[in-house]
This record gives sequence, structure tokens and C-alpha cells, in this order.
Amino acid sequence: MQSQETERTTEILRILKRSFPVPEPPVLAGDPFKVLVRTIISQSTAETNTRRAYENLSRRLSVTPEVLAEADIKMVEDALRVAGLYRNKSRTMVEVSSLIVKEFNGSLDFIHSLPLDEARQKLMGLPGVGPKTADIVLLFSGKRPTLPIDTHVARVAKRLGLVPSKAGYEGIRGGLQSLYQPDEYYNVHMVFIALGRRFCKALKPNHVSCPVARLCPLSEI
Repeated sequence: MQSQETERTTEILRILKRSFPVPEPPVLAGDPFKVLVRTIISQSTAETNTRRAYENLSRRLSVTPEVLAEADIKMVEDALRVAGLYRNKSRTMVEVSSLIVKEFNGSLDFIHSLPLDEARQKLMGLPGVGPKTADIVLLFSGKRPTLPIDTHVARVAKRLGLVPSKAGYEGIRGGLQSLYQPDEYYNVHMVFIALGRRFCKALKPNHVSCPVARLCPLSEI
């Protein structure tokens, strides 16, 4: 028999999946390097500008480690200009591409074969790749059982009382992974982001319209 808290956790996901249809992973998800590049671009950048910057880059250059490792930095900067911190991101992209060519023969296919923790550590050893970026590559491209935590996921998880309010990245990730089955990690990631963008906003959460307001400790509804 499920505990009351387990029932609440299950109900939250059920409602959110009904409220926000979960999209299929993007086409580029089949290529871990392209996912890595897009995720680097997305850091501190709105989704619309991330998409525009990636499209700019892919029109000008082949998005492969070999090409980007040798790319003219100014060309990369021009492509990413629409995204925030484009100079830093361009430099990181060239550096990480060069390292992938030198250390991994131009391939990130190790994400499929290595034990999860080992693959994660190898990714996090690349310049500019933190735990969120590594987890996105592992989940989206490798279909590995890890749950990326972005600002929306963190905020939603804390406000719903699913993890401690002072939990850091690994605490939130571990907490959510203990609450949900691995085959739901992608769904949790996507619907928590959708809820965070639509209703559970940082400054003015919309409790009146939120689909899980009755299950939220912070809601007065």
C-alpha cells in the first residue's frame, strides 16, 4: 500500500503529464556532441535565443568536434552572438571540441558503454561542462537513468516539497530520482520545466491556475 506522500508524488507527475504533453526528444538528441553544443549555448540563455544561435552555427559550420576544433573563433562568436555570454561560450566550444578530438577520437560514444558514474565524470572533465550539461547529454542522447536539474526543475521540486529547500544540485537530483522510476526521469524533467515556465515562476507563481496547486504546500487554494 502506497504511503500518502508517495501517492502525492505520483499524483503530481500524473497531473503534470496530462497538463503538459511531453515532447519527443529533439532530432539532434541522437548525436551526443550536438546535444552538448546546444546545451553549452543554452546556459543563461532563453530557449528562443538558444535555438536561433544553434541554427546560426549549424548553417555556417558542421557541428562536429573536428570542424569546431579548427574553427575560426570569430566565426563561432558571430554565430552565437544572439545568445548571452557568446564570447565565453565560443571559446569553450572550441576548447571542448579540441579535447574531444584529442582524448576521445572525436566521439562521445562512451556515454553508451561506460558505467553511468564513469561516463558522467568524463563529461564533467570537459571544459565548461558541469553536472547539468553532463546529465542532459546522458539522458537525451544516451537514454541513461539520470535526471538533469535546471533552475525550473529545482524551483518546482522545492516548492512542491519533494526535496529540502536548501538542497543543492546533487541533493535535488538524488531526491527526485529516489521518488520516481528511471523510465520517468525524462518526463519529470520536461514537465517540471513546463510548470516552472508557465505557472511556477520565480517571482510571481500563479497558484490560481496551477494544475497541481492543491498538492502544493505553498498554495492557499
